[in-house]
Amino acid sequence: MVFFIIVLLVVGLVVGAIARLLMPGCDSIGILGTIVLGIAGSFVGGFLQNLIEYHKLSVHSFHAVGLIGSVIGAWVLLLLLRLTGLEPGRRR
Repeated sequence: MVFFIIVLLVVGLVVGAIARLLMPGCDSIGILGTIVLGIAGSFVGGFLQNLIEYHKLSVHSFHAVGLIGSVIGAWVLLLLLRLTGLEPGRRR
């Protein structure tokens, strides 16, 4: 269980960092916010993938499509944060 949490945090950090690199502009969410963005993006990406194509859940194998979907989901969340103005450190 501890190994799963460590992998979840590392993947969340990588996915969140890639999403922040793909979105132009400055973000003031920090490293913890980047990890949360990546983890939430994984859930959003999985939901979007299930909307497009229903498939069997396989949690014990790695799929590059899942990583790409996670980055897309995190990017969508970051875009929504910017459009709604709920991003910390940014006031309109």
